[in-house]
Amino acid sequence: MNCLGCRIANQLEAGVHVIYENELIVCVLDIAPFNEGHLLILPKQHYLDVEEIDEATQGAIMRASTAMSRLLKQTVKPDGITICQNGGIFNDLGHYHMHLIPRYTGDGFSWSEPKDEFRTSRTLREVQSMLLAGFQGGI
Repeated sequence: MNCLGCRIANQLEAGVHVIYENELIVCVLDIAPFNEGHLLILPKQHYLDVEEIDEATQGAIMRASTAMSRLLKQTVKPDGITICQNGGIFNDLGHYHMHLIPRYTGDGFSWSEPKDEFRTSRTLREVQSMLLAGFQGGI
């Protein structure tokens, strides 16, 4: 397995600290945590982006995110939890993973605003029309 995320998800990498797992996913402590209790949820099968993941695994990820959020709230008592995942070239593992980050007032975590050169000149109505035109059916 050349994929670091696959090795972590299947516990073939040293230093993996598992909190929960089932046949589809594993929840592990992030090795470079933003705050104590920072978790990753990874599917055991290789996927890069969310739209590639089969429905059973998507369901397992969402159920685990709910259970792990509850666990974090009970144990590390955060002021809140940030849940996120990065896709495409922003996925540093090259394997789908969801972050659950316990948050505290004043912890320094921030959601950065987009740089001016990446802002769109389209109105929200124009973007809505573009997306609706590209939407092919149900979810």
